[in-house]
Amino acid sequence: MLVTDYQRPPTLYRYAARQWVERSLKLGEFRLRPASHCLTLSFSKAWEPSLFDTLSEAECCLIIHNTELFGERLHLAVQRALPSWMGIDGAVEYGARSPLGAAFSKTAPDAAEQEWLFAWRSTQAALSLNPVIITMGSIESFAELRERHAYLS
Repeated sequence: MLVTDYQRPPTLYRYAARQWVERSLKLGEFRLRPASHCLTLSFSKAWEPSLFDTLSEAECCLIIHNTELFGERLHLAVQRALPSWMGIDGAVEYGARSPLGAAFSKTAPDAAEQEWLFAWRSTQAALSLNPVIITMGSIESFAELRERHAYLS
């Protein structure tokens, strides 16, 4: 039997336009997006400068250093905003079906993203899935922004 480790990586990276990651850092604001009958929030498990080119509009990176605290706060904020939704997070599987479901399954060519995904599914029949903005307060005590050109040689 295959046992998958769902422990969060020590660091998470979110590549995006500077204005959005600044709001995430200062306000703890994140947009959950619909995907595979879930609301999702995507991060990478790697600092990879090539992801600035892969991910549209990415010019800055939000780096989360305390992923356990971040995950707890994020799930709590979503629970407060969407009480009839259940959440899970884990690594995305590439080129194979993830035991966590379709939202956690992507094609092999996407593997460079090294994605860690937070996902929530309604426990009630939902008529439509729309993006939701979650705010959990500043995360500046355990996160930082890194510019695209940082640490490039």
